[in-house]
Amino acid sequence: MQLPPQLRHAIEQQTAQCNPQSLSQAATELSENYRARKPTKGKFITSEIHRLAYLATRFPATFAANHSVLTEIRRLMPDRPITSLLDLGAGPGTASWAATQVFPDLQQITLVEQDEELFQLGKSLALTGENTLLQNANWTRADLRTTNTFPTHDLVVISYALGELPQNTSNEILKTAWSSANTALAIIEPGTMVGFNQIRQIRDHLLNFDGHLIAPCPHQDECPISANDWCHFSQRVDRSSLHRRLKTGTLGHEDEKFSYIAASKNPIQPASARILRHPKRRSGHAQLQLCTNGEIQTITVSRRDKNNWKRARRIDWGDAWH
Repeated sequence: MQLPPQLRHAIEQQTAQCNPQSLSQAATELSENYRARKPTKGKFITSEIHRLAYLATRFPATFAANHSVLTEIRRLMPDRPITSLLDLGAGPGTASWAATQVFPDLQQITLVEQDEELFQLGKSLALTGENTLLQNANWTRADLRTTNTFPTHDLVVISYALGELPQNTSNEILKTAWSSANTALAIIEPGTMVGFNQIRQIRDHLLNFDGHLIAPCPHQDECPISANDWCHFSQRVDRSSLHRRLKTGTLGHEDEKFSYIAASKNPIQPASARILRHPKRRSGHAQLQLCTNGEIQTITVSRRDKNNWKRARRIDWGDAWH
């Protein structure tokens, strides 16, 4: 996918005055810290140059993951308009930017972020990108760890935020976030073993809250993923020329791996099954690994099965299968 033109322009404008070499070095340091899961002074982003490096290199990928998750929520809940969004641990507003592209009825956004500099960067990005919804949003500076209540909104999103916190703190924030959701709650984490283990635990909590799973799970049963595996998905995003320079990459795109869970306050009709891996396609058949009815199944779709064969040739990892 591509970033919206106004968002790409806004990122380029925000980083235009930076020294390219310093920005590239900051991007490298940021990437290494995230991979090693070693925050500095308790945070991964601690300086202006690192914030701008995040904006240029990580923002597009996390935007793509959020866009994918929110699009699936909208697809599976077509009769429940989302008019308000609560973005917890919002950073510079990544999830909110994605939501403005997905939900046509969105009218109100509240973003909660404790980092003053990220908070101000998000405001500036919204202004530069001429995003009226975000310009008029309620930007709230607060620490999720010490906030006991949040205002209610149709949809609550916590994107790439809970995994950086202790488990008991994460659980308390999750409980408060669920209470603040009128319609649904979505949690997104990196598509790693650690990220998925966090999502698996959150899934259990949401079921204990009497939540109704929207996606990716097609069932309410125990997660069938084995202990040495993890459920994650991928979203491809086009790289800008700045992104390629900072990542020293030759490809015009990158793939963001993510894990997520979304739950509704009311019953919904989830997908019948979910594609868990890249389909294996051959000349006369395709093999699909599915999560369905509380178990993992591998099915083979033959060319002779004309209706399903057409679908199997178009289907991709992460898509629903009916």
